[in-house]
Amino acid sequence: MIYLILVVSLIGIVLGADWLVSGSVSIAKRFRVSEFVIGAAIVGVGTSMPELVVSFIGALQGNSDVAIGNVVGSNIFNVLGILGLTAVFFPIAIDKANMLFEIPYCIFVSIVLTLMAFNFFVNDIPVIGRIDGVILLILFAIFMWYSFHRDAKQKAEITDTKQENPDNSKEKPVWMAVATVIVGLAILITSCDIFVDKAVQIAKNWGMSEAVISITLIACGTSLPELAASIAAAIKKNTQMALGNIVGSNIFNISLILGLSSQVTPLTSAGITLTDYLVMIGAAVLTLLFGFRGKIDRASGLFMVACFIVYNIYLLN
Repeated sequence: MIYLILVVSLIGIVLGADWLVSGSVSIAKRFRVSEFVIGAAIVGVGTSMPELVVSFIGALQGNSDVAIGNVVGSNIFNVLGILGLTAVFFPIAIDKANMLFEIPYCIFVSIVLTLMAFNFFVNDIPVIGRIDGVILLILFAIFMWYSFHRDAKQKAEITDTKQENPDNSKEKPVWMAVATVIVGLAILITSCDIFVDKAVQIAKNWGMSEAVISITLIACGTSLPELAASIAAAIKKNTQMALGNIVGSNIFNISLILGLSSQVTPLTSAGITLTDYLVMIGAAVLTLLFGFRGKIDRASGLFMVACFIVYNIYLLN
């Protein structure tokens, strides 16, 4: 029975992702917002809700390792697993704007988190305290402000050049597009929650430790919305939305989720090693390196997936 529930929840994940992306694309076209910004702001925040719930509950229960391990593990899976797997089937273009701000910013917040976790800023017990959390929340606000500010500037430039507006007559009405996003997101998160719950039960039955479960199964499970949304976006030829979803989710995971969680209780990360943080940073750097070539092609995607497999083998040994 538990395996049947897993299958049904997977179907729900796929269906919810398709509706989420479909509605988001309609909104982007209606308001002439770039696919990347929609991917980062709407799809990225939405698909990060499972990470927020898991990390917040972990903080409430005083289980910091779950809160931080979930974010670190999810960020690694997002880039090496999801972005890599998506690129294997649908090469992902990376434009100049991504190279100048979003990807470097993702690297920056990853480094800031690592320095906070290993007591670089304060001579005390390594902990992500409330002040650290406020800093992370400020970094989140800066990212959101810049993303929409840049998009508004680009829209103004298009208006100045008197470029004709695209024909949106075939797009869904705004209310229908918003409803599609909300329903799709609800189905996606609910299905994800059921999938993770049952997957953890199976893992415990197989004798896996809670530490390994938190940074692998839970982290990967809460990233299933990003996987489904990215693949759905790529299938619809919206690879910039897929990239925005991953980069946005990683920034939100660190800045918003850990920023909020640390306001509940100071977060320590004794169970998360420096290697885990370095892999998270390295994955973001890898995206930047591939960006200099203009895209993440199939070979690059295969390399990223291989790195993810090697990392998990390391965890399980």
